[in-house]
Amino acid sequence: MAGASIGPRALWNRSTPDAWSDEVMAQVLDRGELADWRELYRLAGVDAQLRARIRRLVGTVPLPLPHFWLAALASLGEPVDFDAPVPDYYEGTAV
Repeated sequence: MAGASIGPRALWNRSTPDAWSDEVMAQVLDRGELADWRELYRLAGVDAQLRARIRRLVGTVPLPLPHFWLAALASLGEPVDFDAPVPDYYEGTAV
């Protein structure tokens, strides 16, 4: 992700993005803005390792839009199992 322009909302607790940190990647997937997601999608279009990381994070980290990310990966040609279980983002927030 060298040269990526990721906004401050996604990286609220970082002074600079560590492109290879799973924590930062999860923050972008969770808190990123549309411009951040477009940049991530652009980078994933040419980086198979990045697509694999996104797929792994979607399957292990509770995110508000996991199926959005799976659809994005599918649109890039990645094989995606939409029936595979994903962590429930809202389970911990329900009263």
